[in-house]
Amino acid sequence: MAEPGSTIVLRHGPLECAISPECGGSITRLMLHRDDLPPLHLMRPAQPGAIDRCEAADLSCHPLVPFSNRIAGSHFVFRGRAVNLPPNAPFIADVIHGHGWQAPWTVSGHGDSAAMLTFDYAAGTWPYAYKATQRFELADDRLTLTMELLNTGDLPMPAGLGLHPYFPKPIGTRLTADLDGVWLGDEGHIPTERVPLPLAWDFPCGITLDEVVLDNNFTGWNGRARIEWPGSGASLRIEATPPFRHAVVYVPHNQDYFCFEPVSHMTDAVNRAAAGERGTGFAELAPGASFGGSVTFAVEPADRSSGY
Repeated sequence: MAEPGSTIVLRHGPLECAISPECGGSITRLMLHRDDLPPLHLMRPAQPGAIDRCEAADLSCHPLVPFSNRIAGSHFVFRGRAVNLPPNAPFIADVIHGHGWQAPWTVSGHGDSAAMLTFDYAAGTWPYAYKATQRFELADDRLTLTMELLNTGDLPMPAGLGLHPYFPKPIGTRLTADLDGVWLGDEGHIPTERVPLPLAWDFPCGITLDEVVLDNNFTGWNGRARIEWPGSGASLRIEATPPFRHAVVYVPHNQDYFCFEPVSHMTDAVNRAAAGERGTGFAELAPGASFGGSVTFAVEPADRSSGY
């Protein structure tokens, strides 16, 4: 079904997911309805006025295509072609998150519990044409979001995918994820040095986010993570297929949300790969080639034993 403003609402059992094709193909709420308890928001709901403003960063989750996070200096050289991109977000010097989050998507199909959105980009300042798709599928206890990127042009293109979900962070929120290292960066959040996980960020053992402030790209992700909200009666398990093997964790100071972003590559991968860095997650798509994967957000009881 649809709401005013062309928002699509999917429902299956106790789960409800609302999507705004016009606002970057973004999720505007993901919630669990419960018989004897108030509904539980599994992602931070759209902030007041955000849908009217089409401000994806104030919604629940937006797509990252055809790259995640920043490109240093908004500049790279790929196969001998120099590419300069205009910055695209207030107060951020470097281009960030690609195009999909700031553009309308087309609804190519939807039913009660599933929807497909597409975004076509004709070559411009980014000189590579492509088509991106998002498929949303609800089951009784989970949302699975499948993304694909197809090179529709006649040039090889650098490529990346990601999701940028915002999660509630009440007091005691705990995040567990198998990560093995972190990129430290400069003041502009461009990676400069990869180091083993500090004890304060021991995500494989799980950490409480109350006193944590960070915005970093983590390496070695095995595609599994878990969010626990004390007192909520539920937790959220995240499972991702390749190519989502990097993660960005963003915990801003003094805010009631945080982000755990499944992404296919490290920040500034196109430049790091060109400099000879290994393990960047950098991908190259030949004309007509595609890649993609799925991320699942599954609700589980809060009293489940530790682990995933």
